[in-house]
Amino acid sequence: QVQLVESGGGLVQAGGSLSISCAASGRIISRNTVGWFRQAPGKEREFVAAIRRSGGNTVYADSVKGRFTISRDNAKNTVSLQMNTLKPEDTDVYYCAARGDSLAPSPPRAWPYWGQGTQVTVSS
Repeated sequence: QVQLVESGGGLVQAGGSLSISCAASGRIISRNTVGWFRQAPGKEREFVAAIRRSGGNTVYADSVKGRFTISRDNAKNTVSLQMNTLKPEDTDVYYCAARGDSLAPSPPRAWPYWGQGTQVTVSS
């Protein structure tokens, strides 16, 4: 059973930084595109960033471009999201997901593998 596990969430003040990570059993991370999504209660899950298998190509939502950086370490089977200049509107549960090796825009339902999420709270 494929399992993605997020870690590193927490509480941070506006303007601060936080890094969250996604780890997986097997080789699901090294063989696939990995993405981060976020979701607030009552809202749809929205795309944040993704990185291709090779790590050479990334894509970001406009709302986080220039502030967030996604990276991967295939040897350690992890993907990280470094979040800088955090804003209160970045407060959400952040989910790690994996899918076939493509950065083509795709809705959450196109991603077959998901973690349980980690809470990120940014105080004003």
